[in-house]
Amino acid sequence: MVHGILLIALFSCAAFYIGEAQFMKDLSFSPMIIGIVLGMIYANSLRNHLPATWVPGIQFCSKKLLRLGIILYGFRLTFTDIMAVGLSGIIVDAIVVTVTILGGVWIGRLLKMDRETALLTSVGSGICGAAAVLGAESTIRTQPYKTAVAVATVVIFGTISMFLYPMAYRAGILDLSPQEMGIYAGSTLHEVAHAVGAGNAMGPEVANVSVIVKMIRVMMLVPVLIVLGIWAARRVKSSKSSDGQKGKVSIPWFAVGFLVVIGFNSLQLLPSAFVDVINYFDTFLLTMAMAALGAETSIDKFKKAGAKPFVLAFALYVWLIGGGYILSKYLAPIWL
Repeated sequence: MVHGILLIALFSCAAFYIGEAQFMKDLSFSPMIIGIVLGMIYANSLRNHLPATWVPGIQFCSKKLLRLGIILYGFRLTFTDIMAVGLSGIIVDAIVVTVTILGGVWIGRLLKMDRETALLTSVGSGICGAAAVLGAESTIRTQPYKTAVAVATVVIFGTISMFLYPMAYRAGILDLSPQEMGIYAGSTLHEVAHAVGAGNAMGPEVANVSVIVKMIRVMMLVPVLIVLGIWAARRVKSSKSSDGQKGKVSIPWFAVGFLVVIGFNSLQLLPSAFVDVINYFDTFLLTMAMAALGAETSIDKFKKAGAKPFVLAFALYVWLIGGGYILSKYLAPIWL
């Protein structure tokens, strides 16, 4: 198993090195995104030559290290972030997350999509991109290629928005104040990196609000994962009822740990330099998890998923652009 872990760690190191390139920084491609791409390249080239004894190590990275990475992700947040943006950002975030996930599942049914793929795509679009997809995948325990497909949709449409929002804002197409624009960007952009990149391109006033609103969306990952855990348990129970077996409620304890870490970090007991080290290590763990998931994803599995996940992601993208603008323009000012 150690050989498999070391292989994935090597991919993660390569992802960090590639991520330092200025081109990657301009695109705001995090090491996590680069990691899954490297893993997928490996899966479609040298994967068949991998010794079978290495596979458990790869699976360890995609399961156990993933959950640890989600828990440590809480060191990026504090509860004071909520107080800084106020009630307007919280309400807009809650509406966006709820409508995106429920609407995405509904559209997935209309498209006759695989239920798990539709759910992962919706969670990734609604909350915080790849990290949310990883958290949901670890809760419902689906197949790796479905996770990779969902992450791909997040990367594509999130990257488009990261460039589209600043251009539209500077051109005056988006008639929003800096704070309203910050709420709009933070509540609709897919990845944290996208919110940071787009916010900085629109000025510090927009950037500060955008990042805080985005982080509030990240916090909403906890209740969503708990609900998913209950849903997954009920689904297992219903499938086994005919055999007389009892369904077991699977509580995503890593989500609870994520919330506990946020609370601890809010006390600011650790030096900021130490927290920065933890966040760097956490990014490395999440990059390993993404690379491991990519290593289990071949092009054939993408073909199996078909175009429907991208159609769903595009529909959600249209909602985020249009619905998010309406909420930020007309609803958010009520509580500003």
